[in-house]
Amino acid sequence: MGILYDDVVLLNHSEREGDPSVITVNCPDKTGLGSDLCRIILFFGLTVVRVDVNTDGIWCYIVFWVVGRPDTRWNLLKKRLMGACPSCSSASGISYYRAELSPRPPDVFLLTFCCNDRRGLLHDVTAVLSELELTIKKVKVSTTPDGKVMDLFFITDTRELLHTKKRQEDTHYQLKSVLGDAMISCDIEMVGSEIAGCSQGPSFLPQEVAEDMFSFEILHEQLSTSLACNKAIITVDNLMSPGHTLIKIACQDHKGLLYDIMRTLKDYNIQISYGRFAAKAKTECELELFIMQADGKKIVDHSKLNGLCSRLQMELCRPLRVSLMNRGPDAELLVANPVELSGKGRPIVFYDITLALKMLNIGIFSAEVGRYQIGDREWEIYRVLLDEGNGSGPSRNKIVEAVWKMLMGWE
Repeated sequence: MGILYDDVVLLNHSEREGDPSVITVNCPDKTGLGSDLCRIILFFGLTVVRVDVNTDGIWCYIVFWVVGRPDTRWNLLKKRLMGACPSCSSASGISYYRAELSPRPPDVFLLTFCCNDRRGLLHDVTAVLSELELTIKKVKVSTTPDGKVMDLFFITDTRELLHTKKRQEDTHYQLKSVLGDAMISCDIEMVGSEIAGCSQGPSFLPQEVAEDMFSFEILHEQLSTSLACNKAIITVDNLMSPGHTLIKIACQDHKGLLYDIMRTLKDYNIQISYGRFAAKAKTECELELFIMQADGKKIVDHSKLNGLCSRLQMELCRPLRVSLMNRGPDAELLVANPVELSGKGRPIVFYDITLALKMLNIGIFSAEVGRYQIGDREWEIYRVLLDEGNGSGPSRNKIVEAVWKMLMGWE
């Protein structure tokens, strides 16, 4: 018959500070469900210390042990996790789960505001939008010679209420409370998705930028530097289970690790029947996954296995790309993360970038976010032109390292 709607996601809060809380998800299964849940947990800033996954391909039971923050919005987290599970219907006044329907694309809004510039301004604005669950799809930020900032944010609303006057007024109020008298104007209007797409400009990066971030030589070089996690140990066993391929992973932990693994399996259309994750030390973790293809069979093709393991190795070592290059006399920070085949990008990347720069007391002259096709994959590229002042601040290597550590959760 089904499971009661309120029992799909259960939260058991820890009694002592620092101990993990337990999130239990019990719902119909679908390929990519683990990725969607891990993405939400990453967005809310939780640290995952252990996971158990069980599914028969029809019904799924997942338990997350997570460590929250003092400001974690647990009730909202539960609501978002429930929303990621297959949708519900009502029978005899009680809500039960049914097959998922294809959601329509979210409405896109243009947030335009002008204000007087100051250090850390862009991060403060990004923090407000994140708190309000307004997702930044694209952004263009520029500073005028007279010290003013003109920001264009193309955003979507997780709550689907930004078309209402009250939601727009709440957004304006929250921005005003943070920016104060520095805010000169603020406008929100709905725009078509085609306008948001045209705002991005060319669909390909300049050749010198692509070569600097994605050339094999540079990637190989950075894998042995601080701009990469330690190499993961990935082993494959096709003898343990008659119907599943067992993949074991031992690697260095980082923020969003589970999401990086789950989104990779989702893109490969791989189903997880049983999985277990545990953080063994502060920076080390182990993962075991019993997986199969969409046809319900284990993976016996060596080329497919090698391709999957190679992709997992790269996503675990360098889930994002960070680079700093010259743009005339100035420096431009570039951060890239792969986009899922479903079109979802990694959450809170722009938040982390701007926070790292704010902590370094580095100004931002302009910033752009857009999506570009690099090879056979789509990437979300953040381009930030830095205001280095008189050059007495941290070295460029320190800037790149600080941004990388913030993104990896090693700050």
